[in-house]
Amino acid sequence: MTEILTPAQMRATEQAAIDSGAVTGLALMEQAGAATRDSILSYWPGLARDRAHARVLCGPGNNGGDGYVIARLLMDRGWKVQVVAFGAPDHLPPDARRNFDRYEGALLDGATAPRPFEGDLSVDAVFGTGLSRPISDPTICGWLVEHDRFTTRVGASVAVDIPSGLDANSGKVLDGSACARSALTVTFHRAKPGHYLAQGPDYCGALHVAGIGLMTFRLISPDWLPDLSKARLAHKYDHGHALVLAGGHGKGGAARLCARAALRTGAGAVTLLCPSNALTENASQLDAIMLRQCDSPEDLRNCLADTRLSSVCLGPGLGLGPEQAALVATALAHGRGLVLDADAITHLARSPEMAQTLHEGCVLTPHAGEFARLFPEIAARLDAPATRGPAYSKLDATRDAARLIGATVLFKGPDTVVATPNGQAALHAACYDRAAPWLATAGAGDVLAGLICGLLARGYSPFHAACWGAYLHVDCARTFGPGLTADDLPDMLPRVLAQLTVPV
Repeated sequence: MTEILTPAQMRATEQAAIDSGAVTGLALMEQAGAATRDSILSYWPGLARDRAHARVLCGPGNNGGDGYVIARLLMDRGWKVQVVAFGAPDHLPPDARRNFDRYEGALLDGATAPRPFEGDLSVDAVFGTGLSRPISDPTICGWLVEHDRFTTRVGASVAVDIPSGLDANSGKVLDGSACARSALTVTFHRAKPGHYLAQGPDYCGALHVAGIGLMTFRLISPDWLPDLSKARLAHKYDHGHALVLAGGHGKGGAARLCARAALRTGAGAVTLLCPSNALTENASQLDAIMLRQCDSPEDLRNCLADTRLSSVCLGPGLGLGPEQAALVATALAHGRGLVLDADAITHLARSPEMAQTLHEGCVLTPHAGEFARLFPEIAARLDAPATRGPAYSKLDATRDAARLIGATVLFKGPDTVVATPNGQAALHAACYDRAAPWLATAGAGDVLAGLICGLLARGYSPFHAACWGAYLHVDCARTFGPGLTADDLPDMLPRVLAQLTVPV
């Protein structure tokens, strides 16, 4: 499942199902507990034996109610189980209280119980996705530290819905809270943004999303993105002509990476535009990519007069002088599909007047530093400590930035977010089974810009071009693996596309 829900959306989804009479809160809690039990046994099949020993930390709310269900269901399998309870039973929500009453195993008071545990499994069911303020209770903080130590020492540890102390909206540890790492996190119905953003993957361990019988941000995935196939009988220009602007002599490497990526995505033709002093350098390294001279905004305007041109990328290695700023302004005035990366983003940050000329055909691809230069107030809010939940997240920041600037924004990072001015948003998280640490290499962002430019040239919307670009970028890195350099990424595309069974 590729959709994700914010905590508020998840609560609304559950309440709507309950209000409709389709399910009860008690039934949802039972299904959540059963799903967690099944995930535990699937992830650690060695624990399926009888007489395993588990400890379940049960908090004072509905997450604790899930914990009581888990404890009872493990006992039904013959496990030895002890529950460490926090909060008076009379103060539990109604469904959690009913499951407290149904649990008949060992019950320990969190304030007095000994913390060291030598069993097989520790379960964190203290606070779930509804946590909205730091955990200040020193007793609970001590137990979360103990759960974290158990994770390091034994390894078999589970967080129910999300690790306690982690904000489910932003993936940040709430400022001043303890937060316990788990080896496995089991969440319900849909993943939450905090599982993927910021510190979330570090604290969650492996992530299982379990159905409990119940719209949303999406995780970027081919199952909802438009088809990449090309028409069999079409002419090359039917698949678009992408234009990439390069810097001067000795500065063309980034643009060449970008142009090669655009061509590999299936753009019918790609032209590299560069100053006259760089023509020989680029001609010696390019074959399938056309080359054209550009020494002034007038040269660029003449080039853009070709109606076959369908997208433009500028920024990688472009330069930061006034001449380059004029090129950015010229490209923006023409209204083509436009990818602005690297130096082009810096020019926008320097000139609010130029930024106001952005249009809905534009895609901006900032990394964190560029994002902060272009959107300083939004970045400051994002970087602030999470003092209450739901905390401001990278999803929130990217949507606000896109709305403010009037263009699609792809905010790069291991947790890449794509958002449009109308609030549409998607997340590609290079973590868990999509981790691609090899992308932390010079030039990788230039290739991403080229992927998006090539897809824009082919007629994809800015949003879909950015989403596909983020997905293919990671797939190329994962296909190559360790030792990757940016030069390798475009050459991985044929294999990646073949694996997707997409003839391009």
